Amino acid sequence: MNDKDRRFACLYGMLLFCRTLTSRRISFQSESRTSAELFGRLYEAVFKYKPTADEHTRKNGAVLYTCDVSGERAAEVFRKYRFNENTREIDSEIIATNSLGVFTAGIFLACGSVNDPSKEYHLEFACPEEGLAVQLCTLLSDIGVTAKMMLRRGQHIVYIKGSESIEDTLTFIGASQCTLELMNMKIYKDIRNKANRIANCDAANIDKVVKAAMKQIEDIKLIDSSVGLDSLSEELREVAQLRLDNIDMSLQEIGESLSEPISRSGVNHRFKKLAKMADELRNGGAK
Repeated sequence: MNDKDRRFACLYGMLLFCRTLTSRRISFQSESRTSAELFGRLYEAVFKYKPTADEHTRKNGAVLYTCDVSGERAAEVFRKYRFNENTREIDSEIIATNSLGVFTAGIFLACGSVNDPSKEYHLEFACPEEGLAVQLCTLLSDIGVTAKMMLRRGQHIVYIKGSESIEDTLTFIGASQCTLELMNMKIYKDIRNKANRIANCDAANIDKVVKAAMKQIEDIKLIDSSVGLDSLSEELREVAQLRLDNIDMSLQEIGESLSEPISRSGVNHRFKKLAKMADELRNGGAK
């Protein structure tokens, strides 16, 4: 496909999905200066006339760029693209299979937007007519992308969720750099989420370890005040003293610090013995 065909197909998408399309007036509007300027260049390449982009600042501060074509020039567009005055329809005969990508890119430039991927994976097309929205869903389905429709403030919205579907769509329309940025953001979000889960898990584990250590110290102090630590066997006395002196030690670290190192489960077994002894003292004396 040569550049002339690509320009023709891209402009077709921009015209068909633009704000106003009649044989008397065509109005392409966008909040993107780049999109408006591209519309002017493509229009000039196809029709040998370049419409100017007028700027208008909205109440919310956003700048709207508008390219208007009227009169005989609008009628010429209708004849060349075989537009229907009463309804807008995608004419598959105008688009060769290998120009679907640039045609869809033109649609995106006319009415598409994509959310900041750091917040949400969402790409949408605000279609001017319901029939076009249905046809766009079919076109996207043909390339393996599942799109859905909804009505928002009178506009027919075709939207795509999910990073992979958005990546496929952006790649199809030739926005490879956006696809890479989206993939990088997805990787970043995945790493961040995993880091948060690990941090939360670590915090929960630390809290659990501290609570267990405090309970062990409580038991040991009860035994010390009731019968004295000297009444304990050497192996229990040693583990009890290590715990009193090191509240932040893990069971494994205590096991490694004993005069005769033992496993984590071995240390846990000794603390269970101390806990049982403390419970017996609480219930009326050692047995």
